[in-house]
This record gives sequence, structure tokens and C-alpha cells, in this order.
Amino acid sequence: MPLASPEITRPWLTAPVAVFGGGASGRGVLALLGKLGAAGVLFDEKGEGKGTVNNFGPAEARVHRLVVFSPGFRPDHPWLVTARNAGCKCLGELDFAALFWRGSVIAITGTNGKTTLTEFLTHALRSIGLDAMATGNIGFSFSQLVADTESGSVGAADKVAVCEVSSFQAETLRHFHADATLWTNFAEDHLERHPGLDAYFAAKWVLTGCTTSGAFFAGTSVSRYAQKSGRALPAAATVFSEGKTPDPRLAGTVFAGYPQYENFLLAAAWWSHAGFTVDDLFAAAHTFQAGRHRLARVAEIEGVTWWNDSKATNFHAVEAALAAFPAPVLLIAGGKAKGGDIEAFVQRIAPRVRHVFLLGETSGALARFCVTRQVPHTVCATLAEAVRRAAETARPGDNVLLSPGFASFDLFRNYEDRGNQFESLVSNLAITPTLR
Repeated sequence: MPLASPEITRPWLTAPVAVFGGGASGRGVLALLGKLGAAGVLFDEKGEGKGTVNNFGPAEARVHRLVVFSPGFRPDHPWLVTARNAGCKCLGELDFAALFWRGSVIAITGTNGKTTLTEFLTHALRSIGLDAMATGNIGFSFSQLVADTESGSVGAADKVAVCEVSSFQAETLRHFHADATLWTNFAEDHLERHPGLDAYFAAKWVLTGCTTSGAFFAGTSVSRYAQKSGRALPAAATVFSEGKTPDPRLAGTVFAGYPQYENFLLAAAWWSHAGFTVDDLFAAAHTFQAGRHRLARVAEIEGVTWWNDSKATNFHAVEAALAAFPAPVLLIAGGKAKGGDIEAFVQRIAPRVRHVFLLGETSGALARFCVTRQVPHTVCATLAEAVRRAAETARPGDNVLLSPGFASFDLFRNYEDRGNQFESLVSNLAITPTLR
């Protein structure tokens, strides 16, 4: 039996739905349309996959009444402009899925930490017997979750979607509603998409209008930027998440120090607000395992410790990782540019690095500013060369840290691929130790 459609959606579904983007979001929309008994046509610029169309012009637009687009499509993408000019309703994937969800939603956003917080809250809620599922920008689309759980059924109201929301998803939200939102932190990122830092903040700020009153929780850096930019957060929304001594009850967990302690403080603020027992949250912290590629110790070889922080794709994440080490490290950094002030970034990290091994399309710019700031550095053509040169440079007691600060797509499929290759290269070092 197909899922029931809300009244607002019924006119939109009388014609095939145009689905923009052939990735996880687009495939999730097609799955949900199938459960609704509606038709969908997949449009993707690469045109990969059977039945996928790689062009959307006025003729195509006239066939459709609704377009559902993946977050990779900018609001001003030519296909979306064409669709709007033809009178199509255009919804982001998250917005579309929200129209059919009958459970509660906890939204998680932030420059860094949002995936870990999404995974942790899901784990913690399950630990107290709730039917919680992680979804959204974490890699499992909200549409796919709705399709898989058949949320039109009677039991759907008891389900909790812990939904990671990126700025790309947030900026066009109109129908999405969160029972609570947790915004971990704010720093420079995604300026290749947003026209400036304020536009990036404004994209996430949309969530303040999508959240139940009194259930918005924001870290210190979020509140600081809101005040600086003339935006008003309720006083109760601020969670003072910076510079606090980690709770000793978290010893031995991933939240025992920064940057992860900030995630725990945001989780605890909402947990108490929701009326749950805080002791249960601490217990969940002791059974939680963070995802891979997040400041993870890979190996110790000849007295040198190697760390994989491949998920650090922005400056704030790199600086947080460097702050975790008591002495300057050997850093492997660089990748595909995401905008931002590279010179200021190099200036900030200079005291915390002994040598930087530079990769990818940003290596030239990084090298120029390393010269200016007198930071020892080596430009490397490949990750393999960076690992080899770091091994040659390192001394017993050193830490070698892969924390790129940039996107991976110039040299790798994604940050997971980058981290996996790094771990493999380090494993090979263990088999064939470097001769000094």
C-alpha cells in the first residue's frame, strides 16, 4: 500500500517528478516516490546510470510540476532557474522528505563535529530504548529513511530522525521542521559555494526559523558570530562550549578532550532539556565509537606516532586537531580549495607545526605563505611522497598528522579514500621501516 501524501503535495505529484542529482539524495527521492506510487525522472549532469537524463531545458521543464534537487545544486543552478521559469515547484531533498515524515526530528549542524554528534545522539537515544536513526548529510538521505521506514504507518510517530544538516541543505528549507536543533560551532568553510562568511552563516541560520521555540542550542562560536552580525539568539540558546575543563567522568571516551568535548556539551544541553537522565548520556559516551578518519591514531613506528584526521576539510578542524598535541607536529595538508583566507590560516598554525608536507591544488599557495611565515615545508606530488618524506624527517617522539584542511576531490574520491590510502601507506612503513 503506497504512503499517504499530504494535501499540499498531491497536485505536484500528478506529473512525473524531476529529480536532480544521481547520488545518495537523488536515489533516496526515487525510492520515496516509489513508495508514494509516483513517478520520477532522474537528471544528472554526468548522465550516469540507466534512464538518467543529462540535460534539463525548457522542453524537459514543461513535463514536470515538481523538481526535487540534491544539495550539490546551488539555488542559482541553470537547471533550477529553468524549472522556476517554467512554473515548477522546486524543493531540496530534505524539504521534500520532511513533508512525509511523521516522527520527531533532531537537527544537527555546525562547521565541524556535526557527524560525530549525529552519530552519538543516535547511539545515546538507542541506548535508552528509543527508535532513533541517523540521517541527512551523514550519507543516508532523509528521503531514503522515510522510504525505508514507511513513515505513513501508525508506528512512525515514535521514531526519531537525528538529521545532520549542511549549509547546502539548510539554505533553501521551507517545509522542514525540527523539534530541536543543535549547532555545534561556526568557522570559515564552504566559501567556494557561499559568497562570503556571512552568507555561509545565514544559510545555517535558516534553521532558527525551522525549529520549535525554546529548543535551539548553539555553541559559543555560533553565539559570538550571531551577536557580531546583529542576529538575536535567545539567551537560553547559548551553550558555553569553549574553554571548559572536560568532565572527568568522560575519561577514556572520545569526549575526554577538545574538540569532541564541545559535542558532548551540546548533546548534554539538549538531553537535559528533553528530560532524559544525564547519567544515561555519560554511560552512552563510554560505549560510543567515533567514525573513522577523525583524529585517529594509526600506528607508532620507530617511536613516531601517525594520526589520520582526513575528515578535517576546513581550517577550523585542522586547528582543533593541532591543539590536541602538546608539541609542534609534522603536518600533511592541502587539497582542493574551498575558499577562505589561506594566508591567515598558515599564520595561525605556524607555531604548532615543525614541518608541513603540502599536497594537491592548494600546495602552491600554501607554500608561498609558508615562506612568508618561515614555516618549514615540502611540496609533494602524491600522498605517498608526503608519507615517505615525513617518515624521513620525523624523530622518535614526533607526531605525524594527516589533517588536510581542504577537500579531497583533486586527488581522491572522497575523504574516506584519502584516509584509507594514508593508513595503507603507514602500514607499509611498519613492514618496511624507514632507514635513517
